[in-house]
Amino acid sequence: MNNSTLTRKLFLRIAPVVVVTIVVIAAFAFNSATREINNIYDAQLIDDANVIWSLLRRPLEKTPGHAAKQIDDIDFNMDNQLAFNEDADDYADAHMFRAWVDGSIRFYSSTAFLSDVPQQKVGFTTLTYGGDEWRVYSLPIPNTTIVIELGEKIALRETLVSNILLNLFFPLLMLVPVIGFLIWLGINSGLRTIHGVVRQIRTRSPDDLSAIPVEGLPRDLLPLGRSINQLLEKLGQSLTLERRFSDLAAHQLRTPQASMKLLLRMLEHSDSDHERQAIVADLVASNNRTIHLIEQLLRLARVSHHPLNLTSVTLYHWVASLIAEFGNIITSRELEVVLEGDEKIQVTTDESLLRMMVTNLLDNAIKYTPVGGEITVSVSSDDGFGRISISDSGPGIPPHEREAVFQRFYRLNTLHTEGAGLGLAIVADTADRLSATVELSSSRQGNGLRVDLRLPLN
Repeated sequence: MNNSTLTRKLFLRIAPVVVVTIVVIAAFAFNSATREINNIYDAQLIDDANVIWSLLRRPLEKTPGHAAKQIDDIDFNMDNQLAFNEDADDYADAHMFRAWVDGSIRFYSSTAFLSDVPQQKVGFTTLTYGGDEWRVYSLPIPNTTIVIELGEKIALRETLVSNILLNLFFPLLMLVPVIGFLIWLGINSGLRTIHGVVRQIRTRSPDDLSAIPVEGLPRDLLPLGRSINQLLEKLGQSLTLERRFSDLAAHQLRTPQASMKLLLRMLEHSDSDHERQAIVADLVASNNRTIHLIEQLLRLARVSHHPLNLTSVTLYHWVASLIAEFGNIITSRELEVVLEGDEKIQVTTDESLLRMMVTNLLDNAIKYTPVGGEITVSVSSDDGFGRISISDSGPGIPPHEREAVFQRFYRLNTLHTEGAGLGLAIVADTADRLSATVELSSSRQGNGLRVDLRLPLN
């Protein structure tokens, strides 16, 4: 079981981003610092080369042909100066200079390259000497053969960059826990509203389905609050319908059960076989009505919970097969059933739910059509919908009751009172599931009923 909280998940997603961001910033800082320090040190080499030229200009111009000479007065070794700053020892041997005349070394520092290292090209050069990398700048003096060559160890620059980054790194490292704590506090503060909504829902009783207040919710959470309220409203309506259905079902089942109980007592005290046979016949009829009611209740419950399985149905031949299933009762009642219409119309729908709906409509038409009557079933299409129309020659339904008959357990005040009042309720609920519409009107046979069922085409 995953016990991770939303706060923990958000923190574990945000914290790595912050760490990666710090690493990326450090990489950019390292590159930027290296580039800037290189620029500064290169500029310093240029300035130092010009200073050395100013200092050695007279000796270089007046002593042609002399042997190479080490210059100690401006030596970079700084042996006598290191006592002023102990850290300066790190930079003592990091510089050198050589002064060339006519391709030969005339002056050089104690840290200079040996003569086997040739004169470097004009400008900046990077070379390896004595196991160290050096950055060398060669300054040619115009209109002379004099070249001032100044060098500096690259390690000096790298050490400076490393020291700068280390001085920045440790404070940043100390700030990481502080940043993590602030992120945690920020997440908790941002989720406080959600926690409040959860607390409201958790502390409610099962019967309290009233809407939660959404006025104080942030804009991002308004859709969540409204969706929860819509769900609560739907749950309230569903529970109300279920309770009403349970009450009505209990009432409807109580009546046949009471009738059967009375008939059983009468059967117990009956005196003749003829009387007992009559009572048994009434018991069978009452039991059949109860079974029919239970079947209708199960069908009604199935409509709301049945998962849709959409398939393609050719309406004409499919309706013909349903009519054939009623063949025995149609023959016994001497009914004339006519099927007409387009044989190629197809719809995409749930075949089992459609069967339940059309079966109820055919059953009602057969039940309320008098012996020798006529039923017409037609299949057609219009405006992107397939239509199944069932017309009978029965008593019909008065216009003012055509909406009420779709309510559960509603029965017309007619001679046919054996129905449970659920047939058209099942049709209405099934039509909602299938995005279909059902319309009632007068049939072409006179006072009968016409039912038009419209289904979306493929």
